[in-house]
Amino acid sequence: MPDSGNPEAKASPNLPWTTRLLMSAVAFAVDVSCRPNMTFNRRLFNLVDLKCSASSQPKNGVKSSDIVIDSGRNLWFRLYTPTNIVTETSTTSSLPVIVYFHGGGFVLLAANSKRFDDHCRRLAKEIPAVVISVNYRLAPENRYPSQYDDGIDVLKFIDSKISTVKDFPDCADLKRCFVAGDSAGGNLAHNVAVRANECSFSNLKLIGMIAIQPFFGGEERTQSEEDLNDITPLVSLKLTDWMWKAFLPEGSDRDHPAANTFGKNAIDISGVDIPATMVIVGGFDPLKVWQKRHYEGLKRHGKEAYLIEYPNVVHGFYFFPELHQGSLFIDNVRNFIQDQSAKS
Repeated sequence: MPDSGNPEAKASPNLPWTTRLLMSAVAFAVDVSCRPNMTFNRRLFNLVDLKCSASSQPKNGVKSSDIVIDSGRNLWFRLYTPTNIVTETSTTSSLPVIVYFHGGGFVLLAANSKRFDDHCRRLAKEIPAVVISVNYRLAPENRYPSQYDDGIDVLKFIDSKISTVKDFPDCADLKRCFVAGDSAGGNLAHNVAVRANECSFSNLKLIGMIAIQPFFGGEERTQSEEDLNDITPLVSLKLTDWMWKAFLPEGSDRDHPAANTFGKNAIDISGVDIPATMVIVGGFDPLKVWQKRHYEGLKRHGKEAYLIEYPNVVHGFYFFPELHQGSLFIDNVRNFIQDQSAKS
């Protein structure tokens, strides 16, 4: 299916020079850390992947703490709780719960990476919501389906054991639970939601999914991948090809159902209960055709899905507070959560 066409496809996004510089620096660090022998130089990449600790004292109106689920596989989450739950739009004291999966091509970054700590703190404060940011195993050391296994285990923990976590607030409403994620985390959110059908939750109810520029792909080269390959270095064909190869089972190609959700090898989800899904797409994201196909696939299978497009943004725009689209993004997510909460 050809790209829908975008007048900006051959142009360049309007970004501050500081944002361009930071994106280029991170892309360079990722590129040199991805070795030809399919190992990843974590020591080198950690030089640019700044980490931050949880904050028991409120920081920007949000406090956080870390909860370990399985130290043997480094599975844990960072819990974010807004300290002021009274907002102009709230009519009750309860808050929705967002289970968030970070991006990074299944290969890099973590729940305590500064960019995700800032991002999840902002979500918790401005939605407002209780946010559970998941730290899952990474490829290539841990390939598919390790990440999906970790994701579903976190949902099981939340359902059965979250009451043992002393920092988990009484105002959190597990019947208004959303799975969300950006890039690879958006892929994770979808696949975890599909797997959740195999679980019988007692306390947790998934009522929505937020896929933020999700990382999907296939063997085909789409028009947007070719047109925007040099514009958004963080998701260039060279890097995304390497990440798929590092993540997928050895011998698989990019038409594996984990990558190409509605391709020739896709799992039939006609009878699968998938929560209402919001798919966020950027006009300068090389992955946008795959993201739109995912949305179209959901609609084709009778699922409730909404497509939000920002024509002038790059992959990962929500990390940069200087970009005004970040505020629009928060507004759209808040509206989606409120709408789905009202239906539940």
